[in-house]
Amino acid sequence: MALITKIREKSGIAAAAIAVSLILFLLGSDIFQGKSRFFGGNSDEVGEIAGESISSKDFQNKVEEASKAYSAQTGRGPSEQELAMMREQVWNQYILDFAYGKEYEALGLSVSPEELVDMVQGNNIHPSVRQQFTNPQTGQFDKNYVIQFLKNLKSMPAAQQQAWANFEKSLGQDRLRSKYESLLRLSTYTTNIEAQKDYQAQTAKADVQYLYVPFYSIADSTIKVTDSQLEEYLAKHKDLFKGENTRSIQYVTFPVIPSKQDTASFYNDIKRLAKDLAVAKNDSAFAMMNSDVKTPYLVSLAEVPAAVKTQLGSMIAGGIYGPFKENNVYSIYKYGGIQKDSLFTLRASHILIRPENTSDSSKAAARKRAEGIMAQIKGGANFEALARLNGMDGTAQQGGDLGFFKNNGSMVKPFEKAVFGFSGAGLIPGLIETDFGFHIVKVTEPKSNTRYKLAAINRTIAPSQATMDEVLRKADNFAAANTSAEAFDAAVKKDKNILMLRAERMLEGSSNVNNLTNARDIVRWAFNDDTKVGTVSDVFQNDNQYIVAILTNKTSKDEVKVADYRDELTARVRAELKAEQIINKLGGISGSLEQVAQKYGAGALVETATDITLAQGVLSSAGADPTALGKAFGLKVGQKSKPFKGEQGVFIVQAVKSTPAPAIADLTMYKNSARMMAAQRASFYINEAIKENAKVVDNRARFY
Repeated sequence: MALITKIREKSGIAAAAIAVSLILFLLGSDIFQGKSRFFGGNSDEVGEIAGESISSKDFQNKVEEASKAYSAQTGRGPSEQELAMMREQVWNQYILDFAYGKEYEALGLSVSPEELVDMVQGNNIHPSVRQQFTNPQTGQFDKNYVIQFLKNLKSMPAAQQQAWANFEKSLGQDRLRSKYESLLRLSTYTTNIEAQKDYQAQTAKADVQYLYVPFYSIADSTIKVTDSQLEEYLAKHKDLFKGENTRSIQYVTFPVIPSKQDTASFYNDIKRLAKDLAVAKNDSAFAMMNSDVKTPYLVSLAEVPAAVKTQLGSMIAGGIYGPFKENNVYSIYKYGGIQKDSLFTLRASHILIRPENTSDSSKAAARKRAEGIMAQIKGGANFEALARLNGMDGTAQQGGDLGFFKNNGSMVKPFEKAVFGFSGAGLIPGLIETDFGFHIVKVTEPKSNTRYKLAAINRTIAPSQATMDEVLRKADNFAAANTSAEAFDAAVKKDKNILMLRAERMLEGSSNVNNLTNARDIVRWAFNDDTKVGTVSDVFQNDNQYIVAILTNKTSKDEVKVADYRDELTARVRAELKAEQIINKLGGISGSLEQVAQKYGAGALVETATDITLAQGVLSSAGADPTALGKAFGLKVGQKSKPFKGEQGVFIVQAVKSTPAPAIADLTMYKNSARMMAAQRASFYINEAIKENAKVVDNRARFY
């Protein structure tokens, strides 16, 4: 039953994991910024994919189906964050069905029932199935376990059967995507000329001397950039500046902080609860009823809060202790003594050394390495440092820390037996061998089966309703009194206690505004057609604060303006003007590079680079400047270039020495490398092509 429950609960996660590769193209932000048909079209349309319209009713029905399935599996309704994930999954499914589905159909791609069976219980088990039916104790996949599960499937509840059906569907979609990508990936090839170019770029070397005048040698303040120059640059480089539907706002926040009266009332409440807890007949039940944050009554030493742990030795049964403060939570405890448990708990760290494979020689090599590390630790070396350097599992970054665990089978048997058979704390003197490899183990907290009875009342200090109403009144007054951009700015400057923040280029589907989470109401206000630049909002409530915002800028996917990229455009135009100024000055100077630099004056550098390659050449001050490298390899020995603009400055390059790439008869290695690189890029290019072809219009942000 444990595995059945796991499949039931995890199938959605497994399906989502498989779907990640299928929806990679959603990462391209422009897919979300398509021209909305919400206006001037069907207002009930959530979106359009590959010519297929998606109505809000159909979309919401699918979301509700997913929500019901989730509730049936977990016994509770989804949170708002989980609902947002469900909407994303439903949208992704439409992408697969419409955009990818038409591509599969055009090519005649499909997954047969026999192929699906083979993935689940045949000779080519899908990795997700293998993961679900792997024994956590042995780490081995058991096909018989799958077959037995499927035999019992019809007798399981409908929710479990549906979960498995969804899981199988995701397997088929993953296989279809794999077939499609493989088909296109196999169409990529590398010519001999391409391989020869790669070989030359990696092998041919050159020594160069160059004069470099960085742009930063000229103060920005001396270069005036006009709007007409920015407009001209944007017009010539439209391909570099893609349009996006974004909004920018400024906002002020009015935090709701407990007043002195709230704090005094809170402490009086804590004192009263402490007295009542002291005489409560059922102290654990009383504590649970009066706690904002519920904690267990019986806890191991590992679970005892740090502040309480320091006082355990002096605590008396029936005594009241506290309050202890952690963040905004205050806790008082009634100590009830100890109780012995049937299970032990301890804390340990380990360094895992895995064999490369299952051969005896590989195991022997791993053992020898582990023994060497063990010897270093016994000689005084730091365990945690060696764990970070040598550990071969996810605990390495934490210095090998495994945290607290019990002797309840959560660890593999050889490991658990050795660790819980060790007395006290410290390094276990011998290696522990398991199916995972060889473990060097240090017990950091000795085993204990003592449980502490702690009836805890945890209360969060919070502002009263009167305090909240007072802060809301201030926020309302601010919004009502400052309805224009001028008034808004003046009010912020006048009141030094008001904190003004900016949120630049928000996307329409955003849920957060800077560090404000669950801020969809602010984003939707900013994107509302009635919200013009300069409009001041009403008051928004966000957790423990009130927000008043003003819209400061809009950008559109269909109309790119200078204002959308002013800072970047200004930097680029300024660099061109600096380059022109530097080149004009250098053009009138003759002589060697040293002489030219001396005559140019401050800012000119003369440097030498040896044994550089076209593929990986780096120039000392200028870095990896592709333009300069290209010029260097295009010159004959002794030849000097004219001044030219690089990435971050102006160059004059002179070739000193050239070492051609040796003749090579077999370019296979370079062809294979280039082919592999092309194959790795294939998925991205496929996604981009399908994305563009599907003409995706996403209006979900108008509804949620």
